[in-house]
Amino acid sequence: MTQREVDFPALAERLRPQCEAIVARYEERRSALLPIVHLFQEHEGYASRDAMRFTADLLGLSPAVVESTVSFYTLFFRKPVGKYVLQVCRGLSCTINGAENIMAYFREKLGIGHLQTTEDGLFSYEEVECLASCDRATCMQVNLEFIYDLTPQAIDDMIAAMRAGTFSVAPMVQSDPPGKTWSVKQDGEVSRGGKAAGALGVSSPNNPGGVGDSSGVIMLDRFVLRDDAPAMRARSNERLVQDAKLVAEVIEE
Repeated sequence: MTQREVDFPALAERLRPQCEAIVARYEERRSALLPIVHLFQEHEGYASRDAMRFTADLLGLSPAVVESTVSFYTLFFRKPVGKYVLQVCRGLSCTINGAENIMAYFREKLGIGHLQTTEDGLFSYEEVECLASCDRATCMQVNLEFIYDLTPQAIDDMIAAMRAGTFSVAPMVQSDPPGKTWSVKQDGEVSRGGKAAGALGVSSPNNPGGVGDSSGVIMLDRFVLRDDAPAMRARSNERLVQDAKLVAEVIEE
């Protein structure tokens, strides 16, 4: 039995009263999904699979529903991260005020890149979209706490204080050692334009009707050959949504 197999059940039972109190706030149990996962992340440092399974069981949901919801939000970490999550803004105002240089300095100082964690597990680094503090650009968040008016000297002082344990923002809990990145492979594939399995290894997966249906005819036939739509029994090389005449005939029926 691993240490996690020992520790998580104890944590879950300790947090169960708080979870039930969260559930009681809502008319629908599933509405408690996000705050419960946040609660576990506060105590584990990330949204672990154990926490998502516990949440699913508690709310009467499938694990797939919980994980698909959690995966939508970038502030849920599905893998362990560093004790200090450094999120530097790369929005327009910050870029104009020198964010490119600030980000380059962070990467050089830490020896890591975007979505990576230092070998000692202390820092995780991310370059994020606008943090809505344009009047104090360049800015960042450290464990979701704002830091403004960044300069190389301010970065040096910040990192030194974090290493010394004297920084004003508390480190995150770290229940499991982080790896080099907390990025999930499937998410990265999608963000880089990755395709579903059915679209891999084919000449043109972006055809209008899908793989093997370059003109959309096969897709359209699924509609026009329906028994309940005789007015549409006419083949067309146009996609249904683009054929106003056929759509009009169906509406008139």
